[in-house]
Amino acid sequence: MAVLATGLLSALLLGEGIGLNLLVVAVPAALAAYFAARAAARRLRPWTAVWAVGGLALLVVPALRDAGWPSFLAIVSAFALGSLALHGSRSWLGMFLGSLGLLTSVAESLGWGARGVRDRMAGSRGRWGVVFRSTVVAVVLLIVFGALFASADAAFADVLGSLMPDVSVGDSPWRFFLGVLGLVGALAAAYTAAAPVRWDGLTVRPGKARGRLEWALPLVVLNLLFAAFLAIQLTVLLGGYDKVMAETDLSYAQYAREGFWQLLWATLLTLLVIALALRWAPRGGARDRTLVRGVLGTLCLLTLVVVASALRRMDLYVDAYGLTRLRISVAAVELWLGVVLVLIMAAGAFGAKMLPRAVAASAAVGVLAFGLISPDGLIAEQNVARYDRHHSIDVEYLRGLSADAVPALDALPEPLRSCALEEIQRSLRSSDEPWYATSWGEARARDILGDWDPGYRTRDCSGLGSGDNGSERGDADDPYDPYDPY
Repeated sequence: MAVLATGLLSALLLGEGIGLNLLVVAVPAALAAYFAARAAARRLRPWTAVWAVGGLALLVVPALRDAGWPSFLAIVSAFALGSLALHGSRSWLGMFLGSLGLLTSVAESLGWGARGVRDRMAGSRGRWGVVFRSTVVAVVLLIVFGALFASADAAFADVLGSLMPDVSVGDSPWRFFLGVLGLVGALAAAYTAAAPVRWDGLTVRPGKARGRLEWALPLVVLNLLFAAFLAIQLTVLLGGYDKVMAETDLSYAQYAREGFWQLLWATLLTLLVIALALRWAPRGGARDRTLVRGVLGTLCLLTLVVVASALRRMDLYVDAYGLTRLRISVAAVELWLGVVLVLIMAAGAFGAKMLPRAVAASAAVGVLAFGLISPDGLIAEQNVARYDRHHSIDVEYLRGLSADAVPALDALPEPLRSCALEEIQRSLRSSDEPWYATSWGEARARDILGDWDPGYRTRDCSGLGSGDNGSERGDADDPYDPYDPY
């Protein structure tokens, strides 16, 4: 019944868009998995509950935010956590395969579901007949009396119309596809919960252990290189920017821009070096463990300082050029990599048994936090605050943000406000999505803008608010390009 409810809700609610409806559809699918696991005598373990609750929590993001890109990340992450909840993996390979393992259960779940329905029907034909007749009578009563009450009171008809999905014959094939997709997905989740694949059974053999000198020498040299680089960074952070600019012929913003991406790649490559070093680390006894912890712990600590330096450079660059979706995204990734380094250091001190699940949980928390802070709203707030300081703003870029940016953009003076909000208001007016497919961000934007019409204020928006490239952005030889990904 939970699987059938998921299919029915998918057909009725998912046709107009994504919002609260996705969470509504996911709840009966989660119940189907719970009932199937209980029937198979599987116990609810703590990490299973963590993944399940985390996956449902991630589906709150589409209900709150109008921007599609954080919602997409949240939906993909929710699917991965839901699959992990069903498989219960704990190793690195098991976590990776377990996050995708739900897809492997689709084909087998169809036969499993058909056999289960056939067995149930064969053993309780009389009871199913009673259920069917009762359901038909209840639906007929709802239709008849609902129509009478709706025709008797306009307010009740309006409330009933807003609550009921708008189903038309024209979109029946699309709704049928969504219904089948929801039913098959819930059935696959139930089947996986009853008979999960044990991905932890697949193991990766450790690499051949190396001698202490052969293993430690390259890493010690790398640590020394990190230390030398960070010593120079410390000098710059303590106020040596003017000297660095004079010696390198770089502007303030160029120095920040040219360094961030290299430091981001340095962080990623360091994590790869750590993984390979652990694979071939010496495993002779307590002295070898102390050597591995000391060398890799030092590398992690130095890399954390690199992460801090990269984030500082991004802060300088945002101050010079403003915040964009790409910049806030890569800064969030760099911050998460710093969290991963902290988790690796903790694993070196207390044991690595929980490390794969801790890293996965930190990624899920990061995606959830990223969606809840409303990145489009934060971008708009930062650019509006920057305009208050420097009287420079990229209206053309802000026009492409979602309705989440409306509260911040509404504070701009005219005609900047009208130019920034024109596209968003046009999109809101042309949208007729029902309540369950509308985000809270969009609803809030409608409340703020109402029936506002920008009118004549948007006749000449080209170049408005761009400011002076030299005085506002640091260097006349470094022209501002709002579409520059760096």
